[in-house]
Parts: sequence; structure tokens; C-alpha cells
Amino acid sequence: MGTQSAWFRYPDPLIKVNDTIQTDLSSGKVTDIIKFDTGNLCMVTRSANLGRIGAITNREKHPGSFDVVHVKDAKGNSFAARLSNIFVISKGSKPWISLTRGKGICLTIDEERDKRLAAKQSSG
Repeated sequence: MGTQSAWFRYPDPLIKVNDTIQTDLSSGKVTDIIKFDTGNLCMVTRSANLGRIGAITNREKHPGSFDVVHVKDAKGNSFAARLSNIFVISKGSKPWISLTRGKGICLTIDEERDKRLAAKQSSG
């Protein structure tokens, strides 16, 4: 069963937990698989890092607790999120989905302030 409540009668044995699949909507067949692996782009779907996008650098396994995934964004900032909050969106660096204008990069407080001040000065 997929996250969108889609059942696959004979799932491919190559598909593992946390992998992302691409399906043909008309036939319901799996057309491609993105393995949950280091180097692939991912998006954070919950927590304080919601919406951030970056490359998976490391996965820490904690038996009996939450597994942690370390991610590095396009600006070189590293952050960590629970495995359950990570959704893989690409093989390598080309995402399967369209990204927002900010490309999933979170600005620091100083960068946000400077951006607001620059916009305010240019408009007024």
C-alpha cells in the first residue's frame, strides 16, 4: 500500500520502505523507483524544517527510537529530521516535482531581515 491509499497487487521486490515510486495513473503500474539513499534529494514534510529541501548525507539508526536523517541544502547548511518526516523527491539532483521559488532553502533570521529591508528601501 502506498501513502495515497493505492494498493499494488504485485509490488516489485525492489521497492523497500521509505522508497518513492512513480506510477502511471491510467494503468496503476509502477513506472520508476527512487531508492532512499544518500545523495538523493529529499523534502521535509513535517517538523520545524517543514518544506526544506536538500541532499541526504547520512542516516542514523536508533533501534527502539526514531531514526534521524541528516540533510544538506543547496546553500551548504546541514540539518536533521526524523526519518518519518522525509520524502525522497529525486535520483541525484534533478527533482521529480516542481519546486517553489525558494527551492526549499530556509533563510536565517539575518538574511530575512536584510531581504525585507532591501524590499522596503526599493519600494519606498
